[in-house]
Amino acid sequence: MTEAAAASSAVAVMEEERLDKLCFLLLLFVIFIFWKCRGEVHRDGDYHRAVHVWIYAESTQELLLQRRADCKDSYPGQWDISSAGHISAGDSSLVSAQRELQEELGISLPKDAFEFIFIYLQECVINDGKFINNEFNDVYLVTTVDPIPLEAFTLQETEVSAVKYISHEEYRSLLVKEDPDYVPYDVDEQYGQLFEIIRKRYTENTVARSLSLQKQLCRYASVSLDAELTGLSNTDRKTLGLLIKAAKLMDEIFYLQAKGDQGNQIEKNRKLGNKTCNLLNRKVWYSNPALRDWLKEHAGASELDKLKWLYYSINKSPWSCLDENEAFLTTTDSAIKLLPEATKPVSGWKGLEYKAAFPSLKPPGANFYPPDMDKMEFKLWNDSLTEKEQNDAMGFFTVIKRHSEFSLDSSLSSHAVHGTNHLMTAHDLYSVPYSKEYNSFLRKAAELLHEAGDLAGSTSLKRLLHSKADAFFSNDYYESDIAWMELDSKLDITIGPYETYEDEIFGYKATFEAFIGIRDDKATAQLKLFGDNLQFLEQNLPMDSAYKSKNVNAAPIRVIQLLYNAGDVKGPQTVAFNLPNDERIVKDRGTSMVMLKNVSEAKFKHILQPIADVCISKEQKGLVDFESFFTHTICHECCHGIGPHTITLPDGQKSTVRKELQELHSALEEAKADIVGLWALKFLINQDLLPRSLVKSMYVSFLTGCFRSVRFGLAEAHGKGQALQFNWMYEKEAFILHPDETFSVDFAKVEEAVENLSREILTIQAKGDKEAANLRLQKYCKMTRPLKLALEKLESVQVPVDIAPIFPIVNEIAE
Repeated sequence: MTEAAAASSAVAVMEEERLDKLCFLLLLFVIFIFWKCRGEVHRDGDYHRAVHVWIYAESTQELLLQRRADCKDSYPGQWDISSAGHISAGDSSLVSAQRELQEELGISLPKDAFEFIFIYLQECVINDGKFINNEFNDVYLVTTVDPIPLEAFTLQETEVSAVKYISHEEYRSLLVKEDPDYVPYDVDEQYGQLFEIIRKRYTENTVARSLSLQKQLCRYASVSLDAELTGLSNTDRKTLGLLIKAAKLMDEIFYLQAKGDQGNQIEKNRKLGNKTCNLLNRKVWYSNPALRDWLKEHAGASELDKLKWLYYSINKSPWSCLDENEAFLTTTDSAIKLLPEATKPVSGWKGLEYKAAFPSLKPPGANFYPPDMDKMEFKLWNDSLTEKEQNDAMGFFTVIKRHSEFSLDSSLSSHAVHGTNHLMTAHDLYSVPYSKEYNSFLRKAAELLHEAGDLAGSTSLKRLLHSKADAFFSNDYYESDIAWMELDSKLDITIGPYETYEDEIFGYKATFEAFIGIRDDKATAQLKLFGDNLQFLEQNLPMDSAYKSKNVNAAPIRVIQLLYNAGDVKGPQTVAFNLPNDERIVKDRGTSMVMLKNVSEAKFKHILQPIADVCISKEQKGLVDFESFFTHTICHECCHGIGPHTITLPDGQKSTVRKELQELHSALEEAKADIVGLWALKFLINQDLLPRSLVKSMYVSFLTGCFRSVRFGLAEAHGKGQALQFNWMYEKEAFILHPDETFSVDFAKVEEAVENLSREILTIQAKGDKEAANLRLQKYCKMTRPLKLALEKLESVQVPVDIAPIFPIVNEIAE
């Protein structure tokens, strides 16, 4: 990127922030408009929000239409959408969709019946200019198994005079012909999406889809992970069984937490005149546990159903981790739910059956924030809080909700058409601790941990298990994380909320996970060197001394053989982790590392070595070895514990890198740990603390690892971080692409390139400079031609992207 291009990019970032603010003001204006009556809004041509709800019957491939009442001031007596209406002040889009369906047709459906599919801007003038419709319509699709009997509807006479089902193809044809009996929609423009979505879903080639899923599954090498249990006593085995049961509850929380209830997507896709603005476009999902159970139950129905379940089990959602979260399932694949009381009863009809819906795009806010919350609203609310309340709002262990959220069952009957002015109040948002939000699962997990703690023979393991169980109730994980850092036990466990990758809005909220293993005492003893030299490394980091910490604690490192994992362990498997992420503990006590040696060995054998055979030049491929791969992994984790964490901003205020960089933090932190880890290896070699034989092999193994991690996709933090590093090194000519499309390291240039990138990232973090972080990520986090060449070669020879672990010992222990 040239200097001019970089400047242009910076201007673009500032313009985007300006538009965000402008569009928030526009949102407030739109809310104000809702207080005007419907007639005034259309008389004056005010831009406003509304919902469109389409009901589609799978078995007959028909859409439900309503005929508008003859008294309507627009399109009287014409056939139209199943249900539609304005979004009232204080209501969310989804609540409005539920309400309109109940009021107009007498159908009461839960939130998981509604699939948000797109936004449609309708601009038209009718009735000789007396009716001006400038409407942002949130379009929802409700998929039923069969048509709803016409006698089951309760029609609102002032709105609807009749309903009927019609083939979606016939209906589209009538719209194309502009039939006067039907409200007009331009199906060659935005509204064509509805018909295209239906067409694609119900004309799929089963064989082709099976082959596609098989191809996706083949990117994961199925690997059995075992460990020697001869050193465990019978009591230890009983303890292990209880820990596995507790770990499985982390799975249940993760299905709810990261994907299960709601999410939001803020997109720039609302048009106003010639401007594009950030209004609220949410992707809401309430049905992940139901989808999981349905796919598992029906996995034996066909080969395709089996493949759906297998790939879902790896991703723990309908979005593929290795394909930048592209959906591999749709609502058509989802659970069927029966609602006998959704409508008035009809003799001989068991009731309405619908498909539990989910969006095609993964919600970036997961289940941590309200679906209609944007960054500006969060900031305005957060700025009004006390310091303690701010810490809760931005903390790891809370979800953010609205006071104005309410269920359809408790509100529809008494909710006025124009609603209550919830959004105009000062503090609609509030935080809920995990201990309350996930109480039913955490209570069971705590009971199991207390029971295991009573059995445990190790004093430090007892302390960890009892303190973690207490933390599940108190929502204060400080003492339990200290106990985890000081764990000295053959039986090793990490359990609780830690990583923040799923929070793609701010990177604040932690997901639950569990790792259970057997400590490898010999390997652990060999790694003490790295933990003991963290302060030495900190003092010599390639950044201004003013940013360096004077008190970095030695980092305990434990090497384990993994027996079982659960919770946030979807997709690509971690080979190590450095925890906790709580900046208070990092400042007071540092961090601790856990290396999963059998996972590392499996990845080297099944992935890294085959990548080297394909992508590395003949002269250097022999330099790729497990020792270099594993040693750099250790340094990567160590370097999470050094460098900037708690920082001082230019105005003198204290903050953290995570809070300042927000959603950019994870990718930049992964890049920092990687590249500074490589710098640290060379530094320790120069100090004669590591053998010089590592020098060339570590650089070539690192290059090989770049291709491994980039294959995770650029939507994932590790993939983003690795793309940044590779493209920087290639730009500096430290990595070389040869005519035969293999790569090598220029040993004369690589050391300087590594040090300069380390300095760049460390300085951005030390300053909390989000703008600079965004510029670097925009410039270097790209799938460049060299990366594409490497990835295409690896795909052509079908080198696995990652492993899918199998834990056979779990069945033995659980018996």
